Amino acid sequence: METAQEHASRIAKDGYSIVEDVFDAALADALVADVARLTRALGEGPGKNLFEGFHTVRVYNLLAHGKLYEQIPVHDRILPIVEEVLDRGCLVSSLSSIEIGPGEAAQPVHADDMLIPLPKPHVPLVCNTMWALTDFTEQNGATRLLPGTHLAADNPELGRVYDGTVPAVMRRGSVLVFNGSIWHGGGANRTGETRLGIAMNYCTGFLRQQENQQLGIPRDVAKGFSPRLRKLVGYGIYRGLLGHIDKCSPVDLLDEVAPRRVLGE
Repeated sequence: METAQEHASRIAKDGYSIVEDVFDAALADALVADVARLTRALGEGPGKNLFEGFHTVRVYNLLAHGKLYEQIPVHDRILPIVEEVLDRGCLVSSLSSIEIGPGEAAQPVHADDMLIPLPKPHVPLVCNTMWALTDFTEQNGATRLLPGTHLAADNPELGRVYDGTVPAVMRRGSVLVFNGSIWHGGGANRTGETRLGIAMNYCTGFLRQQENQQLGIPRDVAKGFSPRLRKLVGYGIYRGLLGHIDKCSPVDLLDEVAPRRVLGE
């Protein structure tokens, strides 16, 4: 089994790495069933644009929808890799399901950090993961990546077709981990079955999260999170300063206890 450092080294070189056999069939089955439940309960349907697809269904803000999802951000095979790429102060940026249906076209090639207005290449600011709840194949829409493009000096041109993409073919239970700067996109689904994955995305602790975790997750739900997950969604302080409330940790507000000062005078 490769170490977190070995995976992080591959990500530094190629922009991505695949971790095999991270979770078992029982968890995969439970996640597949619950995503289906949420899709029905929330009335979610296919996207309505080229980026989200016309045959792809997404469910966002999964941490607000059940304890089953709480184990994903803190998984001991994946979080240490993310911490190597970013640092231990990283945050949950978003947690969503992506179900690519039959007939879906390839998603436009993009980088997940394209909205960050900083010159490229830059240090890793985003580290994202894709959890395979079904087998990912070249035919059913496996994520396609352009190795090495996380080191490019620009972003891809949206709508342009790029040669040289590599499909992230992986067995159910595996996880793709990649630098948010790498050029990539969901693949076309040329089969009669859906391709289902969980997109567990992280960002550095000083960056704004893609999904507003503090407002999107009910406070009563966040109270039940483990200490590590609380910090990952933003109830903590980055490097002893960023995110404080009157020199106190926001976790005091979450727990409704008297504020305890953690910053010096």
